Amino acid sequence: MGELRADWRLRLRREDAHGPVCGAGVLVDQHTALTCAHVVRRPDAVMWLEFAENSALEPVAARVMAGGWLPEGEHGEDVAVLRLDSPRPRARPAPLEPALRAGTEVYATGYAEGFDDGMSLWGRIGGASGERVQFDAVTKAEVVRAGFSGAAVCTRPREGCPVRVVGLVVSWRGDLGELLPESNRLAFSYLVPVDRIAGLSPVVKELTSPDAWDHAFGERLERWWDDPDEDPVKITVVPPGSGKDRSLRHLLHRADVVHRGGDSRPHLADHALGRISFPVGEYLAYWDWLLGTARRPAGATPAPARPATVVVDGLDEDPQPGPLLELLARLRALGFRLLLVFRHEGGTGWNAARDDLLRPALLRHADALLGRLELAEFGNAIRRDVVDSASLDSVTETADLRRAELRRTSALPDPQRQLPALRALLRTLRADLDRQGGR
Repeated sequence: MGELRADWRLRLRREDAHGPVCGAGVLVDQHTALTCAHVVRRPDAVMWLEFAENSALEPVAARVMAGGWLPEGEHGEDVAVLRLDSPRPRARPAPLEPALRAGTEVYATGYAEGFDDGMSLWGRIGGASGERVQFDAVTKAEVVRAGFSGAAVCTRPREGCPVRVVGLVVSWRGDLGELLPESNRLAFSYLVPVDRIAGLSPVVKELTSPDAWDHAFGERLERWWDDPDEDPVKITVVPPGSGKDRSLRHLLHRADVVHRGGDSRPHLADHALGRISFPVGEYLAYWDWLLGTARRPAGATPAPARPATVVVDGLDEDPQPGPLLELLARLRALGFRLLLVFRHEGGTGWNAARDDLLRPALLRHADALLGRLELAEFGNAIRRDVVDSASLDSVTETADLRRAELRRTSALPDPQRQLPALRALLRTLRADLDRQGGR
């Protein structure tokens, strides 16, 4: 079913953060929002966007972007495309749907007078009314009103059919011209479809293309960040300007350190070491070791307080990736997780990243998960009171089988065969740990 709250539903105030609520809007990517031109009033206005359904997201000022003023008239449909003064990558953008069918059940959440926290009204897509589309309410009390302008018109959430935004509320009309829908004999709501907005705005057109986002890739990255038992080194290919690239951009805020291929290695070392607490006097020793100018300091190895991630964005854009890969290998020894982004399959540094970072990290990770599985399996046997002299050899039977698999996988000389086998073994180990309660 659909989520009760959505980051992309916006409440708008005019001119400053304490101004009166004047309408609604829709966040369509981390930089861009949509609302009605009549809500903004003039193209040089400053609007304040509030994430009414997620208080953890800071409000932000926004202004009409170049080419984004599309007022009602010959070439516009009462739309304003806003550029946020600072991006909000933590906010999930609206899922836009350019297709619109008569009879579809829809709803909109707006901020009518007395309902600054929002109210939702339901209806059904009727017919076309020029470039706008009528949507019909069950009763006149459910026709939109002031405070709904710019609100997302969304499809009804159903199992297997997530909410999609099909348009923006732009107006309502009553047959008697009375101020409230209820005071008219007939009253209808109107929206401007996403498809029409895309025809007017190149930015929205790009965001509604079938390959604008790679949601499956984004979900895999979310899992990787959420689960420290996922692979400690992840290598992915992200072509520039692709849907995969856009999905990555929206998740980079989750990284502890982001390094661009070709940037300063000392800068990377400084940011990474900033995630670790060192005893007095040891920082510079580790700095020199990371940069390859000194031996590794003796004694216990410090580590981040929690699993920290380093993203290298465009590793193959580094003209000399060798020293960078050596630094990354040392960060792995300090416990950092690595996401290595290549812009082209087989780009510069690909084989070295695979052989010197990925394979050793996955082998060590499999061994660590196996150790936990053995402990969990043995602990469960003790709790079941099945450990005696006759059963000692069988209480870690699953772990023993997996260790044999790891030995066979480690012996494979061809990385094209070894890496898929290693990833399959790691998935199996995580499932085993879930069953044993070891995670």
